[in-house]
Amino acid sequence: MSSGNDRKIEEKNQRNQELTELLAACALNDQKAFARLYQMTSANLYGVVLRILNREAWAEDCLQEAFVKIWNNAESYRPYLAAPMTWMMTIARNQALDQLRRRRREVMESDGHTFLEEADTDPLPLDNLTQSDEGLRLKACLELLNENQRQMIALAYFKGLTHDELANQTDAPLGTVKTWIRRGLAQLRRCLEP
Repeated sequence: MSSGNDRKIEEKNQRNQELTELLAACALNDQKAFARLYQMTSANLYGVVLRILNREAWAEDCLQEAFVKIWNNAESYRPYLAAPMTWMMTIARNQALDQLRRRRREVMESDGHTFLEEADTDPLPLDNLTQSDEGLRLKACLELLNENQRQMIALAYFKGLTHDELANQTDAPLGTVKTWIRRGLAQLRRCLEP
């Protein structure tokens, strides 16, 4: 069992090393490195943005914009601050959230009415975490949080809801929502520390 875990850790380290090298090459405008980076990561990043946007066409546009940002900001990647995939997922996630907010504003401005989301029948975001070792670890840590903290963090991260939107959606005071998120994130940090 230990050798299987050691092999997984070694493979993950090799992948991280290759991604780090590809990002460094992208910072030097190496288009072949960028093509390889895209090939290695686009499926994962597409999953991140699709989960937030819930529309394939939007997710495809968002993924393209995210890779433009990755290309333009590759020189700012610092391996000692985050794993390469974490850094790229953050860019993709932020791009998706920006696009989602922009689209919500467009809908509200075009019809003059408040934007109402359709009921979401997809599996809960936390149900999809079990696809990686990091995901399993995060899911275990999330399960240690109380229900309110877990719900607020999941809605903020996976649905891109702001504190105000969370307060409105849950009928909880804004200060309470902020406290749940702050305390939940602090507890997650402690749980995830090596």
